[in-house]
Amino acid sequence: MSFNKYPHVFSPIKIGNMEVKNRIQFSPMVSSLSTPTGAVSPELLGYIKYQAQSGVGVITIGSTPIDHINGVDFFGALDVTSDDNMTDLRRISEVAHRYGAKISCELVHAGRSAPKQFRPHSPAIAPSPIPVEGGPVDIREMDEKDMETVCQEYCDVACRLMNSGFDMVMVHAAHGNLIAQFLSPKYNQRTDAYGGSFENRVRWPLHVLKSMRERVGRGLCIDMRISGDELVPGGMGIEETKAFIRMAQEYIDAVHVSQGLIVEPRYMPYTMPAFYLPHCHNVKWSEQVKADPDIHIPVTVVGSITTIAEAEEIISSGKADMVAMARQLMCDNKLLYNAYRGQEEKTRPCLRCHECAPAEIVHLRCATNPRLGREFELGEIQPSAKPKKVVVVGGGVAGCMAAKTLVERGHSVVLMEKSDKLGGRLHEISCLSFKFDMRRHLKWLMESTMECGAKILLNTEANPQSIMELEPDVVFIATGADRLVLPIPGLEREKVHHVLDVDTGRASVGDTVVVCGGGLSGTESALQLAMDGKKVTVVDMLPVEQFARDHSPAPRGMLLQLLEQYGVKLIGSVRVCQIEEEGVVIQAEDGTRTLIPCDDVVAAFGMKKNDALFKEMQDILPDVIAVGDCNVVKNIKNANHVAFNMALEV
Repeated sequence: MSFNKYPHVFSPIKIGNMEVKNRIQFSPMVSSLSTPTGAVSPELLGYIKYQAQSGVGVITIGSTPIDHINGVDFFGALDVTSDDNMTDLRRISEVAHRYGAKISCELVHAGRSAPKQFRPHSPAIAPSPIPVEGGPVDIREMDEKDMETVCQEYCDVACRLMNSGFDMVMVHAAHGNLIAQFLSPKYNQRTDAYGGSFENRVRWPLHVLKSMRERVGRGLCIDMRISGDELVPGGMGIEETKAFIRMAQEYIDAVHVSQGLIVEPRYMPYTMPAFYLPHCHNVKWSEQVKADPDIHIPVTVVGSITTIAEAEEIISSGKADMVAMARQLMCDNKLLYNAYRGQEEKTRPCLRCHECAPAEIVHLRCATNPRLGREFELGEIQPSAKPKKVVVVGGGVAGCMAAKTLVERGHSVVLMEKSDKLGGRLHEISCLSFKFDMRRHLKWLMESTMECGAKILLNTEANPQSIMELEPDVVFIATGADRLVLPIPGLEREKVHHVLDVDTGRASVGDTVVVCGGGLSGTESALQLAMDGKKVTVVDMLPVEQFARDHSPAPRGMLLQLLEQYGVKLIGSVRVCQIEEEGVVIQAEDGTRTLIPCDDVVAAFGMKKNDALFKEMQDILPDVIAVGDCNVVKNIKNANHVAFNMALEV
């Protein structure tokens, strides 16, 4: 009798001449782990090793430009455009093959969206000079010579990777990159043989694919990523997508179905969706591709697939042949290992928070897995040469991370938590209906910490005396944050409720609500209230364009779109003067005061660090460390990373 509950996921598949050991692909993800010049770094090799150790069938390196001068779209992209790099590229394929994974590379040319910083001396090139919203305007329309040059660049790179031991390449024809720009009726406005009709728009993309196949023969598999629907009005939809796949399959071995446009801010959230959107949101497109009787190549689907159970359902029901995922595997590369052994509860669930794809230029990092992208730096966590007795006060995010890391290093750990359960503020901030991923993560956090080997003391209030009675060598203070109360007249009225009380249902509100605070907690609470049928207004001293500014770009864009969709009114650049029985009085920058009538008021003014115990303990013991919101009020990523880093130093 087999103990494997996922026979479809863990079955091999033939792609071209390549046999893949299972149906999971590590989806292409920008890592920025190459050197600034695009060379292979120890950090990149460490990350590839991490991916391969996950047990996936295929690894695809993300966003690799075929033109490292004019086609780059992200900082730190791998340079595959020179034969001088082949020795190091061979090291990548060797690392992947060591663990039985096939290695692929997502080949891209940014076209009209190539940032100016990467090509300071030349204009961007595109089928038509249509700027990206808020992007570069120096765009030159490609002529046939340009098209042939780029085509040969695709071919040269494919040959170079094949000769470096790579098994496959993925031609990026999705998300608004150069090939997608040619395919799109929205962004290809040419009047020659390469624009206008569908037949003309596919002419050059097919030429690229045909030329690549002729150059590499059957020695290299060719995958192709495509948007099932671009989503933008006037863009390429599923019917044209299927028609193009039917034509392209003569030259490619597989197709990878996504959606949206990563280069256009309004549609970016759909390419790598945050927790506001449901799981498996691209399956509707792959299912239509699979249902086409004239498409006969394997179909892969990507997009917020976070469990092997989801992948099994997709494959077993014929909606795709393979499933691609990145964020969940980055969060925990034991996903397949645990699923195969029936221990899914041991896998750390991804929050889909987008902290792995922030706005600033930064190496790949994960909010809940502080080892990601640091595999070379950290290696295997080493046991302490001198184990100590450590007391951790507070069982929230930071406290749990500190306790588990300290135990892993061999220390004797006691965790003191004043409530009857671990998890801290996550119990409150995970209550909103769209925080499904956070609720899964909270359950894992509590269970994994309870089982980590630390002595857990629940319902235990910590104070200097009770801490010192445990005779610690080191104390971690993770007492979190308290509610920030501002001196606003009327804030004590019965109609005023703290945002956490509203979110958790401890306080109920009427039909019209004013949320005071345009930060992330205030805007998300406003969204939930609007989804519940309330008429909601959000006010803040910040201008509206800075509301929820601490959110990562893609989920912030989705949040703002949802607030608009549900009719939430946003008022910025105003000060809350007082709360009256009739409503909230605000004052504009010119001194004008306005009363906003409402039934109830939600106070979302933020939090302040609770560091009183930390200050007390500093006078008693030399080794006292503040982590989490007790140190600085920020976010889950900061709490995890600071606690992890500090625990490594004990």
